[in-house]
Amino acid sequence: MAWFFGVKRRMENTHTAPRDAASLMVLRSDGGNHEILMGRRSAGHRFMPGILVFPGGAVDPADFVAPIGTGLRPEVQARLARSAGPELARALGVAAARELAEEVGLSMGTPPHLDRLHYLCRAITPPDRRIRFDARFFVIDAAYVTGTPSFSAELEQPEWHKIDHALQAQLVQPTRSILGQLRSWLAIGRPALGGDAPIPVLRDRVWKTE
Repeated sequence: MAWFFGVKRRMENTHTAPRDAASLMVLRSDGGNHEILMGRRSAGHRFMPGILVFPGGAVDPADFVAPIGTGLRPEVQARLARSAGPELARALGVAAARELAEEVGLSMGTPPHLDRLHYLCRAITPPDRRIRFDARFFVIDAAYVTGTPSFSAELEQPEWHKIDHALQAQLVQPTRSILGQLRSWLAIGRPALGGDAPIPVLRDRVWKTE
């Protein structure tokens, strides 16, 4: 999720409004062993080169009108509705699928099927950053994506990482914290995230719920 954590710069008089964004955690499980697909920021980037991140990025205008194969499940739509209207909720799902294809070459279908997405948590870049995102983090089982992970101009070395091993890698703190949210959800048996389930939100560097 390279785009999420911008270069830290104090704003003198005003704060940059965060852009809506989506990130997708592709999960591969074998019994109790869970792996997550992550890649490294390209070495040529001016900030955070080589940092391990998830595929993801900002919502594009085209995401609001792009065709879809199936829509978000009602419970996912309901949870997203706490911070996003129906049009933005749909665009967030489309953005997650698009970024997955652009950054690591995996497909959720053409057009994408959004009904396999779980909505896990949300993170908002602190106001003291010059580049800010209001990012929603989705999870999808690897069984529902096709293709072979491949590198792109955005992400190099996309690989499957055991979650515990990924937590020992070079990560920015928000990514580490979001992986912790994923690990907690898996540890209690991947309970259904119904429409009324609390949503963990990382706001001002502190986890809250909405």
